[in-house]
Amino acid sequence: MKFIADNMLGRLATWLRLLGYDTAYPNDASDAHLARVARAENRVLLTRDVELTRRRGLRFILIESEQVEDQVRQVFRAFDLTAREAFSRCAACNRALTDVSKESVRGDVPPYVYHTQERFRRCPHCARIYWRGTHWARIVGQMQDLQVTGDT
Repeated sequence: MKFIADNMLGRLATWLRLLGYDTAYPNDASDAHLARVARAENRVLLTRDVELTRRRGLRFILIESEQVEDQVRQVFRAFDLTAREAFSRCAACNRALTDVSKESVRGDVPPYVYHTQERFRRCPHCARIYWRGTHWARIVGQMQDLQVTGDT
């Protein structure tokens, strides 16, 4: 399942990426651009804009809540999704992460992280590095609260 989120749903886009879903978020894109990309890339449009849902040929979800937790639940319920692929995409730029060796991140992560972690992933586009630190445990806890956990 691939999504595209409108300008009002940046936090939802980030969460869907963390949960493993290809979610485009062209910040400040026009409605015409969003609709064009959704159609061309076979993406489901996530929007709070009723007018945008009236465009022809779009698959969409009209997001009901302003709360990101409720938004995630709504999307997961609508498509019967799971978080089986959580932490597989870059939260910043949406690219699939690649496993990298510990040695390859020496000097790119704080010394404590380097010495306490064994597994690292890197975004091939923006070069962000990911590992299972305290932030990972917090996010997993939030996923459990959202009841969208999967194999992490």
